[in-house]
Amino acid sequence: MFAHIGDRLIVEGDLARAGLIIGVPHEDGSPPYIVKWLANGHIAMVSPGQYARIVHADQHAAAANDGYQPTATN
Repeated sequence: MFAHIGDRLIVEGDLARAGLIIGVPHEDGSPPYIVKWLANGHIAMVSPGQYARIVHADQHAAAANDGYQPTATN
């Protein structure tokens, strides 16, 4: 799992448990990530588990333009 600032982290396919990645301490983009949870604005360092996924910023932007909502199976 690799991420960049601006990507989103979705836990267990639940969009209510989505966060914006605001920091990536490792140059290679590996976890942990600094995440701002969208539901409440809480900021935390997160090491995602096996049921989390990264939605890259470009995928999220494209999805927003066509009304698509990413899920854990997409």
